[in-house]
Amino acid sequence: MLKVAMLGMGGISKAHRLAWKEIPEATIIAVCDIRPEKADAAAQETGAKAYYRFEDMMAAETFDLLDICLPTYLHADYTVRALDAGIHVLCEKPISLKIEDVDRVYEAAKRNNRCVMIAQVVRFWQEYLVLKDAFDTGKYGRLLSGRMTRLGSTPKTSWDGWMRDPERSGLVPFDLHIHDLDFMIYAFGQPEKMTRFRAGTPTQDYFEAIYQYPGFFISAEAAWFDCSYRFQSAFRFQFENAVLEFKDGKLTIFHQNGETEEPCERKTDDGDGYVPKTNAYFEEIRYFTDCVLAGKPCEKVKPEELKTVLSLIEQLA
Repeated sequence: MLKVAMLGMGGISKAHRLAWKEIPEATIIAVCDIRPEKADAAAQETGAKAYYRFEDMMAAETFDLLDICLPTYLHADYTVRALDAGIHVLCEKPISLKIEDVDRVYEAAKRNNRCVMIAQVVRFWQEYLVLKDAFDTGKYGRLLSGRMTRLGSTPKTSWDGWMRDPERSGLVPFDLHIHDLDFMIYAFGQPEKMTRFRAGTPTQDYFEAIYQYPGFFISAEAAWFDCSYRFQSAFRFQFENAVLEFKDGKLTIFHQNGETEEPCERKTDDGDGYVPKTNAYFEEIRYFTDCVLAGKPCEKVKPEELKTVLSLIEQLA
């Protein structure tokens, strides 16, 4: 049985905790948050022991895996600390605000012979994988154009206000758009050219980018609006013989002959408020666990791709 510890009991950690419950080879033995009420609530939910300092948890517990759900600016440092202690690490996205941290993290994994994976969950999303398969196989002809949307409200609460601090969260490009950009790099590779537009105020942030590839382009928008805007995530991709549209949590394929189909099962969990509800959290944690058990690298999320994503996001800032 793999022993799991979790660090950071904010919003996204709930989706992770629910997924870990479905992994029979693993059990959560410890949870940690500097906010005692968050750690205690997670401990009560999971039956794990609560800690309020990472150092105390490391000193008192022996575990195989650390699941990091801390604020963005803390990801790389705590990932390296755990890897150097001989612990496998699953870390929430993004890996860091700094591109140089990619090498620092993966070098730590290599020298300690441990698995590390950044939880770019959209790579495990059923509807998005149907899109990737359509592109890879060419079953609907050439890809002509794409549109990706990820919009929501400016976060009103976060520990110490970190999400609204550009130095700690990176705002919309690093927290929200990174989901779609990471999937683009994973599915379609590196674009030849990018054009971006940005608008905002101290309390909101909107941008749109157009990524040009050989033979097609993808436009993507992402925003935090300073109002009670209902979160939405969607895509629409135009192929020669079909249009794939993901909207309101449902994927529809519109075929050239007038027929439509909905290819995905509708399994849901609580999600995290920033990406659509799905079972993708389970799929990514299942994949990470399998890699640890097999003693092999988590090749579905490659460091070279993470570097490409961060290099493009730096141009959006």
